[in-house]
Amino acid sequence: MPHRSSDHDEKRCPATSANVRVDQILSMEKAQRMAEFFGVLGDPNRWRILSALALGEMRVGELAKAVTMTESAVSHQLRVLRTMRLVSYQKRGRSVYYCLKDNHVFNLYREASEHLDEPED
Repeated sequence: MPHRSSDHDEKRCPATSANVRVDQILSMEKAQRMAEFFGVLGDPNRWRILSALALGEMRVGELAKAVTMTESAVSHQLRVLRTMRLVSYQKRGRSVYYCLKDNHVFNLYREASEHLDEPED
């Protein structure tokens, strides 16, 4: 079946080679940072933790139960996610609550999830 052009295709490929400028291409430094950032997301357990936190803030014990991991393993993954600024925490009394860092992280999670749910071309 021949490929048909649609509005969706235009959104994916808005620029033609005639109007792409070299200064619009990622610098090597930023490309390296992005590769490291997405490398952190290469772990399915981290995605499960992010998906749980997309539902709302949680303590380590609650997260561990939700994603069926040990508290130690969840704490380790949260440290990695905090290092990449994907999650943050807030202390309230003796409890520490974790949440997604900001809307960028929530949107990244949501977009990736929706993209994977789309039918293949």
